[in-house]
Amino acid sequence: MYNLWTLCVTLSLLTRTTEAWSPLSSPGRQPIQPSPSTSPCCSTDDATTVRQPTQDRRSVFLTGLSSVLVTSGAIWSGGGGAPSPAWAEDAAVSTDILTQASGDVKKFFNEGRALEQQGNMAAAQRLYNRVVQIEPQFIYGWSNLGNTQTAFGDLSSAEDSYSQAIDLCTEQNRRVDAGVVVGQRKCNDLYLLLLNRGSLRLNNGQADLALKDLTLADSLRGRPDALILQNLARAKELNGYYSSADRDYTVAISMTANEVNPFWLRSAMIKFQIGDAKSAMDLLKRVENRFPEAPEVRAAYAVLLSAKGETTSGQQKFLEIPDRARLKYVDATYLTQTIAWPPAMRDELAKITKAVGDASR
Repeated sequence: MYNLWTLCVTLSLLTRTTEAWSPLSSPGRQPIQPSPSTSPCCSTDDATTVRQPTQDRRSVFLTGLSSVLVTSGAIWSGGGGAPSPAWAEDAAVSTDILTQASGDVKKFFNEGRALEQQGNMAAAQRLYNRVVQIEPQFIYGWSNLGNTQTAFGDLSSAEDSYSQAIDLCTEQNRRVDAGVVVGQRKCNDLYLLLLNRGSLRLNNGQADLALKDLTLADSLRGRPDALILQNLARAKELNGYYSSADRDYTVAISMTANEVNPFWLRSAMIKFQIGDAKSAMDLLKRVENRFPEAPEVRAAYAVLLSAKGETTSGQQKFLEIPDRARLKYVDATYLTQTIAWPPAMRDELAKITKAVGDASR
């Protein structure tokens, strides 16, 4: 099941966001759209996103917990996978890598983008599949196909599509720089493609590979980018680089300081992990003010209260969580994998669950 921490995947074509809280803590498998079983608190409306490097380069959608795509359990039966031979025969395949489309490819691509903006992801995916089958050298055909596959939760196929776009983009830039091709444009969206794949890998249990993608995306961007930094901080956190994650979260927060975002919860927990309990509480108070009923926020607030000696208040805050949701916090798998709380948070939480009797239930 996907847990909406991030899909910080940048799908920049999708402009819909959600106010729902998506448990931003999940290490991997975060749904693009809050699923019925997901707690309604923190969807980072500007945290992790999959920016869509379409030719108009509109930045869209998901910020690490931020906006979210609709995730359904079923995947469209025709989505993803290798191009079928039948489609491949529709047109001669060019050996040139394309940053712009023409003819039928352009027509189908633009129709797909329009359908995607309207929310008709299945129809958009069918058109993007046709685009890459007719012209497999078109970078943005693959990237947009990956966006629709991500929207349906088909993360494996989406990763393949993003990887294809990244390989083509990288090779095109090599050819232009080496003078192998003349009069052709460079692919300027490599950092976005890496951000998309890195964000996806965060949601698919590949934190080490996500860290490589997002580190490179940050380097290629050449300047601080809040969306990249949120995802990069998450990747560092999941790989145990807490101090470095804290620095990236801090910069990302400074760039989005006018509005509290769910990823701030992650930042507060990392501050607690590295021993800065005061800053953690200051930050969490703002998150709690924005998302007062989110179970994960209540649980984290309870931990910080307990840690500073207010054990009774901490236990009372924890008991504000409805029973069914609260019992998840004694499940080791939920804590370490689904929401991936840092060790210090888990250790203090264990004292609370034991004190209120949940640990024995």
